[in-house]
Amino acid sequence: MGKFWTFVTQVHSVSGPVVTLLYPLYASVVAIESTEKLDDEQWLAYWIIYSFLTLMEIVLQPALEWLPIWYDVKLMFVAWLVLPQFKGAAFLYERYVREQIRKYRGVRDQPHHTSPTVNKGKHKFMDFITPKKGEHEAY
Repeated sequence: MGKFWTFVTQVHSVSGPVVTLLYPLYASVVAIESTEKLDDEQWLAYWIIYSFLTLMEIVLQPALEWLPIWYDVKLMFVAWLVLPQFKGAAFLYERYVREQIRKYRGVRDQPHHTSPTVNKGKHKFMDFITPKKGEHEAY
């Protein structure tokens, strides 16, 4: 029984980094190289939600130390986010995150922003990173 328990413990400790980092990294690279947009959205949503989860985990660390099942719950939640059968990251992003971003971004974009690169609140990534000359935004 001792060797079996050691094996289970090792598999458990390796499964976290594989599920939370290795597979998502691999899938993100595959998504970038594909021509489809849906897989890009899934993996961008995953990294946004996983980053938020990690930040919340850092803030709540003292309380989470008292919950012995936290690691298992987090692993199951991240598996739900990652697995293509569920597409949990895309679901959470569409359902909750996008709504908040639109609410706050709409307030920011309305009064001062008249850029031709804005198409109903959407920016092209490069236009967002490198604004054109003479284009000044007040926030």
